[in-house]
Amino acid sequence: MIWVVLMMAILLPQSLAHPGFFTSIGQMTDLIHNEKDLVTSLKDYIKAEEDKLEQIKKWAEKLDRLTSTATKDPEGFVGHPVNAFKLMKRLNTEWSELENLILKDMSDGFISNLTIQRQYFPNDEDQVGAAKALFRLQDTYNLDTNTISKGNLPGVQHKSFLTAEDCFELGKVAYTEADYYHTELWMEQALRQLEEGELSTVDKVSVLDYLSYAVYQQGDLDKALLLTKKLLELDPEHQRANGNLVYFEYIMSKEKDANKSASGDQSDQKTAPKKKGIAVDYLPERQKYEMLCRGEGIKMTPRRQKRLFCRYHDGNRNPKFILAPAKQEDEWDKPRIIRFHDIISDAEIEIVKDLAKPRLSRATVHDPETGKLTTAQYRVSKSAWLSGYEDPVVSRINMRIQDLTGLDVSTAEELQVANYGVGGQYEPHFDFARKDEPDAFRELGTGNRIATWLFYMSDVSAGGATVFPEVGASVWPKKGTAVFWYNLFASGEGDYSTRHAACPVLVGNKWVSNKWLHERGQEFRRPCTLSELE
Repeated sequence: MIWVVLMMAILLPQSLAHPGFFTSIGQMTDLIHNEKDLVTSLKDYIKAEEDKLEQIKKWAEKLDRLTSTATKDPEGFVGHPVNAFKLMKRLNTEWSELENLILKDMSDGFISNLTIQRQYFPNDEDQVGAAKALFRLQDTYNLDTNTISKGNLPGVQHKSFLTAEDCFELGKVAYTEADYYHTELWMEQALRQLEEGELSTVDKVSVLDYLSYAVYQQGDLDKALLLTKKLLELDPEHQRANGNLVYFEYIMSKEKDANKSASGDQSDQKTAPKKKGIAVDYLPERQKYEMLCRGEGIKMTPRRQKRLFCRYHDGNRNPKFILAPAKQEDEWDKPRIIRFHDIISDAEIEIVKDLAKPRLSRATVHDPETGKLTTAQYRVSKSAWLSGYEDPVVSRINMRIQDLTGLDVSTAEELQVANYGVGGQYEPHFDFARKDEPDAFRELGTGNRIATWLFYMSDVSAGGATVFPEVGASVWPKKGTAVFWYNLFASGEGDYSTRHAACPVLVGNKWVSNKWLHERGQEFRRPCTLSELE
């Protein structure tokens, strides 16, 4: 037992963990402007240093000429009273002035600006969050590390590359999270780029150190041993690798002895290591969810497709929509999901975004145990809530929802605006409260969430679909449109087929706003039925 503990102490490279997220594209664009300001300040500092060196250079050149002349005939030179006076003056005064110039710190302005800007800088938590977002995108969209490293993503406008050092840092983040699957992938990518001749501050020994342990943790002892030997070829004195080599060979000899002692055919069988791969997920429909995010596994048949139509909708003869009816499109039949086209203008979108930006904070979810709002790893975005009385545009949007759905918005929740950052997502969830969550909306006193209205306020270059894993439906973002569905049957029972998710944003910026309408006030607008599932 002591042997194992000692060897584990040798096996583990040092690591620290600090989980977190930077969850809003809107806030990250502010960082771009901050960094631009710092670059300007840095260039000013460089110019000041160059001016200072230019002054010193001129002084040196002048004195070089003067001393060259003086040293040819020192007695004759100082015999001139003016030269004698100027020599005293230079050595007593001017060299002190030069010393002060050399010692003058030209960096004060830059350091002051940097200190001010640093309070807005991302921290370790944000860096880890951005790295984990890359892992999430990698898994959801089946991207290999080389594709991401070379920046070959769909819809990109500004192609960017990852260096070997970047890949190494991503591997280290995965390592600190005990995510050895992604540690292996990114350390292998770092090693590949180094072996291709890329110049880097990271060396192969450091990469192989992490890589061999990550592989060992996933059960592939043969590969771990091979990588450790490769490391020792580069650095024969590496203490941890030498310890690992002894330990791996010890474990393999024990396995070999165990195989030999087995009887019958089992003695000829080699115990193959079982790779762990991605850890077992708590999300049962993970595979279906990710397939739908990629546009795969959609279950709409041609026969059902024929029953989906586009139409003009006047809100049941609502005066506002008789002359200018809304454009409706059936996105899905069961549950019925309707998209409204050109339902919010660009000007309205900008006003809503401007109102929301100063208030954006990490999006929350209802804790089923406490009934209170809390942040969650499965919801990665920032959101803000807007009331109708704050701005005429918000009030007008609320009334538009009421006119088109026929539902009373006076008991609805405020308009929620959300911005999804790097890898921003909301994993499969229900909008309504289930029977095991009786206190979810008790404080509101307006009953359960009867329906959801979702505005898409931006186009998304890649990813970002709204998917319904239970029925195999995918709805893609389109700026200026909105989708609507009922979460509850008319009987008041929850429609479990409405379980849905916001897929990670692969490339681009996703803005949405949603309105959750509640049961109270809808008694005569959507009468209850006697059948539970109607």
